[in-house]
Amino acid sequence: MTSHQAPSKFSDIETAPVHRSNDFMLEFDRRRRGRFGLLLGGQSPWAALQAWEDWAFHLMISSGKQLELSELAAETALSLARAALASEPPVSDSKSGYDDRRFRDPSWKSPPFNLLAHAQLAAEAFWHAATRDIPGMERHHAKRVDFLGSFMLNAFAPVNFAWTNPLVLQAAWRTGGANFAAGASLLAEDLVRITRGEKLKGLDEFKIGENIALTEGTVVFRNELMELIQYTPTTQEVREEPLLIVPAWIMKYYILDLSPENSLVRYLVDQGFTVFMISWKNPGVELRNTSFDDYRSNGVMTAIDTINRIVPGRKLHAVGYCLGGTILAIAAAAMDRDHDDRLASLSLLAAQTDFTEAGELMLFIDESQLALLDDIMHVQGFLDTKQMAGAFYVLRANEMIFSQFVERYLLGSRRTPTDLDAWLADPTRMPARMHSEYLRQLFLNSSFAHGNYLVDGRAVALKDIKTSIFALGAERDHIAPWRSVYNIELYGSADTEFVLTGGGHNSSVVSPPGKAGAYYRISTCDHDGKYVDPDTWLASAARRRGSWWPEWLRWLDAHSSTVRVMPPSGFTGEASYGPAPGSYVFET
Repeated sequence: MTSHQAPSKFSDIETAPVHRSNDFMLEFDRRRRGRFGLLLGGQSPWAALQAWEDWAFHLMISSGKQLELSELAAETALSLARAALASEPPVSDSKSGYDDRRFRDPSWKSPPFNLLAHAQLAAEAFWHAATRDIPGMERHHAKRVDFLGSFMLNAFAPVNFAWTNPLVLQAAWRTGGANFAAGASLLAEDLVRITRGEKLKGLDEFKIGENIALTEGTVVFRNELMELIQYTPTTQEVREEPLLIVPAWIMKYYILDLSPENSLVRYLVDQGFTVFMISWKNPGVELRNTSFDDYRSNGVMTAIDTINRIVPGRKLHAVGYCLGGTILAIAAAAMDRDHDDRLASLSLLAAQTDFTEAGELMLFIDESQLALLDDIMHVQGFLDTKQMAGAFYVLRANEMIFSQFVERYLLGSRRTPTDLDAWLADPTRMPARMHSEYLRQLFLNSSFAHGNYLVDGRAVALKDIKTSIFALGAERDHIAPWRSVYNIELYGSADTEFVLTGGGHNSSVVSPPGKAGAYYRISTCDHDGKYVDPDTWLASAARRRGSWWPEWLRWLDAHSSTVRVMPPSGFTGEASYGPAPGSYVFET
């Protein structure tokens, strides 16, 4: 007995310091890597290096591909040379001609600018060809190399330089060079404001609760993660079913309540809905251990429970936008799995539930990149707003960086900002644990679509959702690509109405009736109907003019009772937390 106990005691004494030492060294490494990642702007150099090595090696051993690229380069050079000698633009298809937004102005059709434009487009087309269909190369690496090379080509495009941009030269001739003086003045002003941590001039004219986020209401609930706003009705009677909106917590909720003419909330209230909205807290280091599921349990489910106490016994329409739609879909799957029938319908606006085709954001998602982000968030306790915004700006560099540079600093033009611009300049942080779980479980592994995501210890999947679904996708959405949104018809088992609208991730949702150029396509998929792939669907779905908001309203009406009731007075028995828009939306 004694001989048996001695090694055990000896082991306890000897190994405890080793474990403590290991924990110390792990913590030391994480903090060192995290601070190194901050110096690199949050980007893993190894992830990029792997992609370039993969491309270079497999292209080196693909002689046929090299010959193909050589022929393409020779054909392109010959075409440009002939066009230069003839002073005519080279022949090109519609995809590589003046359909490109950068070169739409008629000035680009005159020599020598037409040759510069086509040379740029030809170089970009050649680079795309050089990164595609290379045997043995990982698809993810091919996309990353294509993106990185395209970014460099875009940076050196003729549109970005004064002496090769006809619009800038015309402005200089017209103003006697005053556009450059105005641009320099704007640059100096912007640098001062950025150094001070201030918004660019014009954006600060939009003030929450004064000219945006104006819809009247009351905060009826608050916890450490969210506030729940109940909006004041504008009709004498309201629909029996209340409506809950779950926005994304990547940005603030008021994209759905911008200026009155662009407010989806005001539109719904004016149509007789009792509208509730979640306003998420802008997290700091104190919420570093908040999990992704906490946003479901302490956010979505708590909001539903609160609404049920305000209007007991009624089903509700649940609406989720972007990441809010993802967590709402997971909540709805768990509710239907557990026979919780409190949802009358489920609307998912630009929200992904399957991430196997998650688009350009996947360029930043692999093990090396996620490990670096984990270490950065371990140091900070959150993902900072600048780190979030940087990724989105890089993905749309032509629109968000280069075109803004030309407009402001070369043309010296100060464009009047919109309410949507003000919202984009008001980002939020991401809790460390939540963001890590979101990227790994959903983006990297698509666990919800594949049935591996756990809620209360049991798996849920898209197939568990039986509540009727309205799904909205947008043609130019780079955050939630519409084909990825469309996959809910492939993996789901509920009746689904799918609408494809024009615009990008944000502009597609802010689409009030009367919006110029608005259009959409629509189809219905019964739960027992045959699956149609997205490209086949796109070819057959007729394009309709106008906003999708009225179409959605008709769908909501079809899933509502015909009963009209008196508006609810609020959450009796609990103190009000103040008027809308609440306090969390002001946190920076």
